[in-house]
Amino acid sequence: MLNEFSRTQLIFGKEAMEKLAKSRVAVFGIGGVGGYVIEALARSGIGTLDLIDDDRVCLTNINRQIIATRKTIGQYKVDAAEARLMDINPALTVNKHKCFYLPETAAAFSFGDYDYVVDAIDTVTGKIQIVLEAKKAGVPVISCMGAGNKVDPTAFRVADIYKTSVCPLAKVMRRELRRRGIESLKVVYSTEPALRPIEDGDISCLNHCVCPPGTARKCTERRDIPGSNAFVPSVAGLIIAGEVIKDLTHFDPEKRS
Repeated sequence: MLNEFSRTQLIFGKEAMEKLAKSRVAVFGIGGVGGYVIEALARSGIGTLDLIDDDRVCLTNINRQIIATRKTIGQYKVDAAEARLMDINPALTVNKHKCFYLPETAAAFSFGDYDYVVDAIDTVTGKIQIVLEAKKAGVPVISCMGAGNKVDPTAFRVADIYKTSVCPLAKVMRRELRRRGIESLKVVYSTEPALRPIEDGDISCLNHCVCPPGTARKCTERRDIPGSNAFVPSVAGLIIAGEVIKDLTHFDPEKRS
């Protein structure tokens, strides 16, 4: 019977779609990258999504975050995302966690409940903890490296963390994961050197904070505000979603029926 995922099924097949419908994916961070990850996963027929983010939609998110509109400013991102995703697939199960993931909050999550884990946060300590927990639970995990201050969406690559280059965040992750005995990690990273943001006090969040009231972690607390755009983080997110779908279905274009 014709349904919203019929065109996807023409590529992956019925068995794969049934697998996706039974799969549960946790996405840590639903901003510029993670927002496009959950969008693509919902449109691909994933049955359950766990959304982990404590942030609210801000005016400055509109340039790159798919859930950010004038209407959603001030809403928790997980709430805005849930409303959007349910419009796409009402049968989807959404579990929301208004939480900033760090080692001290790790105990609140049971990684063994997930079929796949996506790391789309930008805090090194949180990223490392996500990887450690996923590896300990034997759950596939994919991590996004730096996507800020870049303008070339064609420079993204999928690789093991130990085969990455150029990206400063990947360099830190390589060092820290090696120290912890992690032998491999699938990542999406860019080979494009990061640009230095223009120093303009008139449009800097450091000088003109527009975070909604009640925001727990404001941009004014950051040492540096990265520049971004609509077409780089989105590509990283879509690449990640594609890897998740292909891995969950064990997709092999040469062997499909």
